[in-house]
Amino acid sequence: MTSRRARRGAATLVLCLSLVAVAAATGCSPIGGRVHRSAAADGPGQGGKQAGGRAAPPVVMFLGDSYTVGDGRVQPEFTYASATARLLGWQVVVGGRAGTGFVVKRRDAFLGLFESQLGWRPAPDMLIVSGGHNDFRVPAPQVAAAAHVLLERAGQRWPGTHIVLMGPIWGTGTPPQGAIAVRDALKNLAGQLGIPFVDPIGEQWITGDPLTGIGNAPQYIKRDRTHPNEAGHRYVATRLAGDLRRLGLAEPSRKN
Repeated sequence: MTSRRARRGAATLVLCLSLVAVAAATGCSPIGGRVHRSAAADGPGQGGKQAGGRAAPPVVMFLGDSYTVGDGRVQPEFTYASATARLLGWQVVVGGRAGTGFVVKRRDAFLGLFESQLGWRPAPDMLIVSGGHNDFRVPAPQVAAAAHVLLERAGQRWPGTHIVLMGPIWGTGTPPQGAIAVRDALKNLAGQLGIPFVDPIGEQWITGDPLTGIGNAPQYIKRDRTHPNEAGHRYVATRLAGDLRRLGLAEPSRKN
């Protein structure tokens, strides 16, 4: 009996080891799922080649306010940042904090949030900084000056990383003059620094007003006239993805 049990146990062990070997060789788990590897496990350098010859997904980081990280009712995994990553096949790291901006802060403004949440990480293929909505009451030159410091810091920290600046997103088609001034200042700064600028206000991503039933705002914006619902975040992701494709940055890889 003991000898028969031992033989059965040995056969089972061989079968298990064979399944593990197949999983390692094919990237499939013995129960039919995918084995998800981190970028670090596949070798150095995001956007490069994995050991098996497949291209590693780009690593993209976002820094922003409640549009980017969620407003409490929409969680980070459902915001436009995560939705854009799903559309374009990126690995994504979402940083920032609701209620913040380049100047306006909740404990930290964008520069402090960059340092504490993102800047210590290995360099991504691309960083998208999205903000200005909460800064609309701040003088536009002050907002641009703070953004300049942040963008220069990111460029120095990660010299090979693509950086994209995204202006304020507004929950109605009629943003106040302060938001327009901040948008203009950030757009001018991006031109001075030679980095791409995405302009949700200028491109009229949101039209009309959720309270009047006019435009696309009733479909995509909550009744607070500010924050997108989940459908709105998915819509914003399609607009951002379209702009990035036109800029040639849908599949970014770090510059040499």
